[in-house]
Amino acid sequence: MTLKILLADDHQIFRDGLKALISQSSDLEVVAQANNGREAIDLATEHNPDLAILDVTMKDLNGFEASKWITKKMPKIKIIGLSMHADARIIRDMFLAGASGYLLKNCQFEELTEAINLVMNNQNYLSPNITDVTLDDLQDKALADKFSVHSILTPREREMLQLLAESNSVREIAKLCCISIKTVETHRQHIMEKLKIKTLPGLTKYAIRAGLTSLDEK
Repeated sequence: MTLKILLADDHQIFRDGLKALISQSSDLEVVAQANNGREAIDLATEHNPDLAILDVTMKDLNGFEASKWITKKMPKIKIIGLSMHADARIIRDMFLAGASGYLLKNCQFEELTEAINLVMNNQNYLSPNITDVTLDDLQDKALADKFSVHSILTPREREMLQLLAESNSVREIAKLCCISIKTVETHRQHIMEKLKIKTLPGLTKYAIRAGLTSLDEK
């Protein structure tokens, strides 16, 4: 039986390379590729893959939010997070968002296939190159950091924070999210109050530290 895989990463060359490697396995097939979390959600709904491999920091909507939506609406789909981030808080947040595995992007392809096999057999996988956190830590939801952005802000506020950090104007955000400019401004005010941050550069730095976005040129 062929395993259907959805790839989501905002670097096309990375997706293409990973797809080429996956295609060498007769029992694995990439059925869809997404450039961001919004596309990942749409394509998961359309193709109903067995597994979604999600980059954590994607433009417009990150891997955290995509993972939460997919695991809530389509719980049979397994999630593996793939990122350059080895920060314990970001890894824990990704597992709490529904991921069953987490790898670093500099891993060998053999490690990814090992992770896929374990995750599809209902086990969790954490890259051995990550040393600041253990699977036992991640499986204990009581260890969720009360200062995590996922605890402080609502899903909508996290979405607004990412879009603001990515230099979108209030008008652009309103159009993208199909809400009014005033609603965006209200969300921005609430975010600043909750995080106790008064400037847009401060919000951007916070969003990067939380793994919601990055400064990479796309």
